[in-house]
Amino acid sequence: MLVALEFFLGGAKIAPKIFKLRPDYRELLMVVEGIPPSPSETLLQEAESLAREALLKQHVVDIPHIEAWRDAYMAAFGAKPKKDRNSLEFLVRRAEGGLHRVNRLADTYNAASIKHQISLEGENLDKYDGFPQLIRATGQEDLETISAASTVTEHPPLGEFVWYDDAGVTYRRWMLENVI
Repeated sequence: MLVALEFFLGGAKIAPKIFKLRPDYRELLMVVEGIPPSPSETLLQEAESLAREALLKQHVVDIPHIEAWRDAYMAAFGAKPKKDRNSLEFLVRRAEGGLHRVNRLADTYNAASIKHQISLEGENLDKYDGFPQLIRATGQEDLETISAASTVTEHPPLGEFVWYDDAGVTYRRWMLENVI
């Protein structure tokens, strides 16, 4: 299994256009196995407390890591800050009223995002078709989303940053969207 994971991670690609636009961009892909399906309440409560403390000191958009992601989003694809939020900003804002409890994996990376002030996401590698690639969309890539409990196929706008595999878009705008 280790060889297969090394092969999978070794096949991941980031398009050169990404670095032309954001020379400071860094990505780390890792595989985590064996996360027990146990309660994650303690992790999430700690993350909620950290987010609330941060928000007492400054407005969410003034938190340095969130501000940096906002700048990158606007430069990369003209994101609208009130509409296109990175996952860290989304989680910090949501933490005030309580984070959603999803499952142990999602809860773990959501808590780690807040604790370490980085945007983390997770995917089910069993659902991947080919290698992950971070590209600028041509506008032709398939993007399956859920709308009103039905699967809908859309296409990301030209130039948007997307994670993509052989079957289509897996993540939009560098980070999690409602992609299935």
